[in-house]
Amino acid sequence: MTVKFQKLDVGCGAGKCDPSATGIDIFAGPGVDLVGDALVILQSVNTHSVGSIYSSHFLEHHNNPSAILKEMVRVVVPGGQIEIRVPHFSDPWFYSDPTHQHPFGLYTFCYYFAYGKFKRKVPSYALIEGASIQSIQLRFGSTRPFYFRHALKKAVQLFVNLNSFTLELYEELF
Repeated sequence: MTVKFQKLDVGCGAGKCDPSATGIDIFAGPGVDLVGDALVILQSVNTHSVGSIYSSHFLEHHNNPSAILKEMVRVVVPGGQIEIRVPHFSDPWFYSDPTHQHPFGLYTFCYYFAYGKFKRKVPSYALIEGASIQSIQLRFGSTRPFYFRHALKKAVQLFVNLNSFTLELYEELF
């Protein structure tokens, strides 16, 4: 494939993050431009030919997130951005979804990408060269009609994301 992409939305599902992005998903649907296994599709994309990549609630479903991450780094242009959102293992819905294959914690991406802001250090045997983590945040929320819970969770979110110490404290204690 010799096509260059401005923005890829990997695992876009029924709705892309940006209408101008090229949506990739295993199932055909509205907003899906390329149907198939995301890993196979990414492997067919030229090196350094994608401006940015967005992926939300996809990696936990794929059987090989490490290979997906390596391909994302390979295809994105130098200086390009990859934004990934995954559910934290403490999310009450994470383990109730039988399609979730991989849990993610605060340090999971630190095994793959350089990030020097945490006290706890992880082994570098899975490190992917050419990319680093710019920021890590935990998000908390509730669906309607649980407005009080939502407000409470947003207050906790503000505290947890104050700095790396409070992020690590949350992961260790809660």
